[in-house]
Amino acid sequence: MTTKTDAKSAARGERRERFETSSGISLPNDFNPSNTETPVYERDLGAPGDFPYTRGVRRSMYRGRFWTMRQYAGYATAEESNARYKYLLGEGTTGLSVAFDLPTQIGLDSDDPLASGEVGKVGVAISSLEDMERLFEGIPLERVSTSMTINATASTLLCLYIAVARRQGVAPERLQGTIQNDILKEYIARGTYIYPPAPSLRLVTDTFAFCAGHVPNWNTISISGYHIREAGSTAVQEVAFTLADGAAYVEAAVAAGLKVDEFAPRLSFFFNAHNNLLEEVAKYRAARRLWARLMRERFGARDPRSLMLRFHTQTAGSSLQAQQPEVNVVRTTLQALAAVLGGTQSLHTNSMDEALALPTEQSARLALRTQQVIAHESGVADIVDPLAGSYAVEHLTDEIERLASDYIDKIDAMGGMLRAIETGYVQREIQEAAYVYQRAVETDETVVVGVNRFRAEEDAGVPLHRTDPAVEQSQIERVRSLRQRRDAERVEVALTLLEDAARGTTENLLPRILQCVESYATVGEISHRLRRVWGEYREAVTV
Repeated sequence: MTTKTDAKSAARGERRERFETSSGISLPNDFNPSNTETPVYERDLGAPGDFPYTRGVRRSMYRGRFWTMRQYAGYATAEESNARYKYLLGEGTTGLSVAFDLPTQIGLDSDDPLASGEVGKVGVAISSLEDMERLFEGIPLERVSTSMTINATASTLLCLYIAVARRQGVAPERLQGTIQNDILKEYIARGTYIYPPAPSLRLVTDTFAFCAGHVPNWNTISISGYHIREAGSTAVQEVAFTLADGAAYVEAAVAAGLKVDEFAPRLSFFFNAHNNLLEEVAKYRAARRLWARLMRERFGARDPRSLMLRFHTQTAGSSLQAQQPEVNVVRTTLQALAAVLGGTQSLHTNSMDEALALPTEQSARLALRTQQVIAHESGVADIVDPLAGSYAVEHLTDEIERLASDYIDKIDAMGGMLRAIETGYVQREIQEAAYVYQRAVETDETVVVGVNRFRAEEDAGVPLHRTDPAVEQSQIERVRSLRQRRDAERVEVALTLLEDAARGTTENLLPRILQCVESYATVGEISHRLRRVWGEYREAVTV
């Protein structure tokens, strides 16, 4: 757990007798149940797989099957990313996780002037169906689960994926995977939004409805606390704001005429795994319990699958340090272990070099091996919910649930999550938490190994991945070549029908977007037509 020290005490190697988590939850010195001052957890925790799912959403958990082992990857061209996916599948990953470059994320084609300098840098550049076909060439989509970290253009990228599957002879009903599709957290923490909240939510709920009818095994949203935590939130805030976002999506879908048990079983979540191992384990347990109660009591869900908080976890990118990068392997191992002990359904482990560059093949393999060692050698997957009944973990679970519930009540009193975002409340809370943490690091109150304590005189560094600068020009030429070769009249008809549908309020936009991508309209062209109707979001300044 976190121990608060001052600079002088730290220099002497001493520790103060004030222990608390990163969320400020105080910890007693002793959880011995014979100590009358310590709460005794006598209530029945229930079995794994039973409401409220504190102990996990499956009765057998990892005894039945391991979590899906993903390695988030994507860079440069579709061909280079395709080669990395095949390499990772050959090394034992059990699911793909696609990273897109910034232009793709915000609906710009690679040849857009605003995309200059960003093409293929932090993910793969995807402008058209041709790019998507190259990305998944030789990968049988009916046999892999694919996660795509995409939000503002999520509906378009899903349609591109469906179109590629059709060309492989794979029906949409057979596809499995997830699109992040969580636009609210973009307004809160990340910034890759395009349209204002209301039409953005329409795209989200249209995706819910479309997939319920046509892609039934697809997770239509991955409600993300990960980026909220990366922006500087505490563990409690991560739970509270993520579940409040989730409630907003459910409310929007119900308001659009969907029945809760029709779409809620395909909702999924995405959490961070940070360094404080016991707090992180408790965080996942508290989130499951809180969501189950929220869905049953507020939304009247009856299907058990609607009550289950299923989640993917990624280890904390913000915890990785450029100093002594090999120490990041230790951080990632602890974080991955927390995710497994907390009952994750899917896991990505960061590579040790990610504070410096995109991962090399070797560092990505080591990150994957970290998961495989935990799965096959640690023994923690042999026991269902191994930390259940731990006095410390149960205390933290209760406290995180209580404090997160307080936040949700506060947000409800404001009029809901959309209103809380519009007023800047959520953003200010995260900014304050980030400031408090950074000050604690700068004053040596919080120790970060290799940064403010235990520095190395010399740092030999590690080999780094380099992106070929010629990638951008070749991708630009590909997009321009496509525009010259395709049926321009067919493209214009499809885009006009999409624009007309967007001007209305009742038609589901996904079939229109699918028609566009299959005519080889580009991601940028589709986004531009929607911008023409809905405009662009401008962030309010918060202080």
